[in-house]
Formats: sequence, structure tokens, C-alpha cells
Amino acid sequence: MTVDITTIQFLALSAHRVGVLEALADGTTDRRALCEATGASSPTVGRVLADFQERKWLVRDGPTYGLTHLGEYVADQFLAFRDAMEIEEKLRDVWLWLPREMPGFSVDLFADAVVSYPGPAYPYEPVERLGRLIASTSSLRGFDNIVFKSSNLETACGAVLEGMAFEYVFTPEALEGTFAWNPERIIEVAGCENATVLVHENLPDGNRCGLGIVDDRVGICCHDASTGALVAVVDTDAPEAREWAVSVFEQVREGATPVDPTAFESRAPS
Repeated sequence: MTVDITTIQFLALSAHRVGVLEALADGTTDRRALCEATGASSPTVGRVLADFQERKWLVRDGPTYGLTHLGEYVADQFLAFRDAMEIEEKLRDVWLWLPREMPGFSVDLFADAVVSYPGPAYPYEPVERLGRLIASTSSLRGFDNIVFKSSNLETACGAVLEGMAFEYVFTPEALEGTFAWNPERIIEVAGCENATVLVHENLPDGNRCGLGIVDDRVGICCHDASTGALVAVVDTDAPEAREWAVSVFEQVREGATPVDPTAFESRAPS
């Protein structure tokens, strides 16, 4: 069956029609309010209303206009599709690295996310974004299988030594690499009462991303599987995303093994 896209084009090609539809989806209103909401002139809004009425999307009651049940259906479906395309555009460059194995993940959770992705003129945006998130929080929980940049490791270590609550799950390889970065510093951090280091043999989505939870935000750290380099950070303060992230972290933590801080001391170079 060939789908007729005429109606889709009727809406999508006119910002004023979309604006009027969105305003009416919020409830019954009059022409003046529609003009204010859309920035369109009264004659333009009048033509849109006439078009909607002809399609049986609209009913008029004196000076006010409201959507019919059919109009409500059109508004729900079209505006949801528009919102989905906005999310797609935002996440397009990082799509390959988003979770596939973490249970319950949905791109809708990160609809309003900040996406830090290196542009051609400035490749350090993800590293700096991660550093700001770590520096501005009183707690950090998460898991990953990469060794982060020295600047991020130093920021995290300094924050732990100043009292930040730290609970992190590493793969054996990531823990080995992090320890090798600065054994004395890691021994110092691991010995803090506010720090818990765990190890897990098989993290979900370990070849594409990790998860971090700070005070008021949740971040997905995207990395290149071949090099281990951080390629993007996608973070949001949406409560639903935080609830999801905490649930995933708790599942990962249940399958992880705590690392005895004294184990680091025995491996430090003499």
C-alpha cells in the first residue's frame, strides 16, 4: 500500500500550521491567543483555522476554537513524531555509542540531553564536559571499561580526597590501566572511607559506553572500542533518566566484586 504523505506535508511545510496545532493541543483558545502563540498575523491564523475546520480537526464555539477528537489524534501523533525527530537530530552523531545492552534504555530518557561531541575545530569538548561534571558534584557512581584522560582522573582523585562519595565499577583491564596511570594516587584514593572500588568481568555495553551518575545529572560516556578514547558525553538532569541509571548501576554493582585497598599497595612499584 502506498501511503499518501499529502497531509504530512500539509502540516510539516508550514510552521504556522504546526504552531496553531500545538497551541490548540493545549486547550480551547481564541484567535488573538493563537496569533500571540505563533507570531502569525490574524489573516494567516484565520486561513489555518479554516483549513483545519475543513479537515474536521477543529470546532468553533463563538470566539473560541478547539480540536475535535480527530484533531486531538492528529496533534498527538504529529507532535510526537516531530519531537522524536528533534531527539534523533540531537543524538545522530553519537547513535553508534548509545547503550544497547543496559536494560530499560530508551532515547526518550535523554530527550533534553547535553551532547558534548568533538567538532573539527575543538576536539576536547567531551573531556572538558566530563571534568566539569565531576568537579561540580558531591557524589559519583558509575561503571566503564576505559582509562579516562589524565585530567579527568586527576579531577576525580582530587574530589575524592576532598570528600566526594565515590563508588565505581571497573573491568580488570580498566582498573589495571587506571592504577598504572599513577599508583601512589590510586592507593591514596582507594584508602579513603568515602571511596569504593569494584571490579566486574563483563560490563553491559562495555565496548561502546559507560554510565556515570552525579548529584543531579546522568551521563553516558561514549568511547571508541578500538582505541578506548572518549568520543562523546551525553548527559541529562531528567528524573526518569536518573531513575533508570540508578537501577542499571545497582544491577551492575550486584555482580561486581569489591577491591580490597591493600591489594593496590602490594602492587605498587618499590
